[in-house]
Amino acid sequence: MIDYDGRKFSPAGANGDVTVASYRQSGDLLWADFSGGRVRRGSLTGVCRPDDTLEFSYTMVLADGALVAGHCESTPELLPDGRIRLHERWERYGPHAAAGLSELDEIAPG
Repeated sequence: MIDYDGRKFSPAGANGDVTVASYRQSGDLLWADFSGGRVRRGSLTGVCRPDDTLEFSYTMVLADGALVAGHCESTPELLPDGRIRLHERWERYGPHAAAGLSELDEIAPG
């Protein structure tokens, strides 16, 4: 079972000022804070399933002041260097409604 506690993730292939999420985990409970790039502040709360997939709700305030809320399911992939890539299927609600796929890569410690 993957322990996500203390791991940090950012968008796969991104450089420069990017959003960084700091994950925490206790048992199956998962939460994270994230900021950077277009995101002034964001948080997520959810669960880690027995198969290591994640399901959570998130909220964030973007740089332009927009408020965003949504739901996400993430499937982990173990990369050859030992880091984790999260394949995300997300959906946003309300005035910023959208759905899509994205990938986050674990930031190597150090």
